[in-house]
Amino acid sequence: MVKRMPAEVFPPGEFIQEELDARNWTQSDLADILGRRVNQVNQIIKGKTGVTPETAKALGAAFGTSPQYWLNLQAAYDLSKVQDLNDSIQRRAKLYSIVPVKELAKRHWIEPSSNIEVMEKRIMEFYGITSLDAPIAPQVHAARKSTSYDDWASPSQVAWLRMAQQLAPAVWAERYSKQSFPEMIGRVRSLLESPEEIRRLPRILSDYGVRSLIVESLPQTKLDGATFWLDANSPVIVLSLRYDRLDYFWYTVFHELGHVGNEDGAMDVELYEQNGEISGNKPEIEKLADSFAIDALLPKEELEDFIERISPLYSRTRILGFAALYHVHPGIVVGQLHHRKEIPYSQHRKFLVPVRSIAIGSTLTDGWNNPVSVQPVINGVN
Repeated sequence: MVKRMPAEVFPPGEFIQEELDARNWTQSDLADILGRRVNQVNQIIKGKTGVTPETAKALGAAFGTSPQYWLNLQAAYDLSKVQDLNDSIQRRAKLYSIVPVKELAKRHWIEPSSNIEVMEKRIMEFYGITSLDAPIAPQVHAARKSTSYDDWASPSQVAWLRMAQQLAPAVWAERYSKQSFPEMIGRVRSLLESPEEIRRLPRILSDYGVRSLIVESLPQTKLDGATFWLDANSPVIVLSLRYDRLDYFWYTVFHELGHVGNEDGAMDVELYEQNGEISGNKPEIEKLADSFAIDALLPKEELEDFIERISPLYSRTRILGFAALYHVHPGIVVGQLHHRKEIPYSQHRKFLVPVRSIAIGSTLTDGWNNPVSVQPVINGVN
């Protein structure tokens, strides 16, 4: 819409004088009518005193107009006297509407600046774009998240994914081979018995061509993990460790590895749209990744047999025995029982040990007051 500005805006006093002239009144007459001193009326007519709500009501009564008429004239005149601001406010408002600016600065992903041009330049460098006119598209990915799948990614999720994309090339990995995927899953599964074994996960994954990293989530991001590809032979899984629990960690790892095995996010930008209607519900590829994670953690038939035999008497001893039988930490068993609502979430929580400190000790990590410095990637090139 084209903004039209009047050539000149006059003070309300000009219009008051017109009303006086039309009635052959003097300023002294108006002062008597309003019950004001003549010099007060003169100050208003000369524009040295503004029209207050009280004065607007008095003028409306005197001239047979609405009080709003005089207030509007005063407001228009006041605005005309204010020097036009440059477009920095509009540009800054645009940035804040499409980018979580304060969070990017807080995490040291960009350097803050009071200069809007510098700020725009730094944000474009971070996202690897040359213009802010088009929507900032997210990295092609598949993700485990708690937000709706109707919108592929929120501004905070796009920023989180972008940081992961910048970090990923710094992680060494062999060339990925789909044929070696089952062997890799077997080796990863051998780590499930002890939390300390998590330290070995990044090396095992990289030996089979899968890069892994951890990026602390931004507020309201609600992403647990994501999978994307640097190229056709370089899958990346990234975790947020939003919940610091062993069961949640391993479930998310295997969920994302399920995406790797299915090559989700490897090529198709219309990733979810190609997999059926979503309408806020979880798309099929996410359901498949969920099923893969459940089966990888505990054989489905054996778990169901355990539930059928034991329910509802899930004692500590029985959980420990079942976990030992399948060489997994008891927290994984408890996590599955919680998920199936076999036991309340308040029960056996001591098994859900924290693992964040272990995981970030061996994985390239950004977050928890430990920012990683990386060179911005422009159009996929450092």
